Amino acid sequence: MTTSWKPPLALLVLAAPLFAGALLLEVGNPDANPEALAKHAVLVARITACHSPGKTTVTATAEGMVNKTRKSIPLKVFALSIPGTFAVTREWPEQGTWVVKMTATNPDYKDYATSVVVPLRENSPQLGMVKHYFHAATDAEVSLSLN
Repeated sequence: MTTSWKPPLALLVLAAPLFAGALLLEVGNPDANPEALAKHAVLVARITACHSPGKTTVTATAEGMVNKTRKSIPLKVFALSIPGTFAVTREWPEQGTWVVKMTATNPDYKDYATSVVVPLRENSPQLGMVKHYFHAATDAEVSLSLN
């Protein structure tokens, strides 16, 4: 029996344009970015988009539970010199359990948003536990990362 590789290859070729130019949000450690370190960043975000990453807006909030009470703190997001690259500073208290929720939008992508939820343990970002969403993360999705 002969197995054909053409149908899977055709499917892959046809699906590739779906991801071309996609607006995605990636987060990382600021240690490799002197500009982010100078701003005392705890996270660096990078937009991966073929179309106008410089038009992208990123917002961030620290979402937490402190003494069984849900808290939300807007965070400062600084655009870095490389278009589509941003730094986030720490503005949440020591006590409690926290995550950082970041959302990116771009007018070229209309109503589409992409987001990440970054868990914090001992106030340090857990980059291996980041949750990626192809929409603005909901309160329920954030709550899952707080548990």
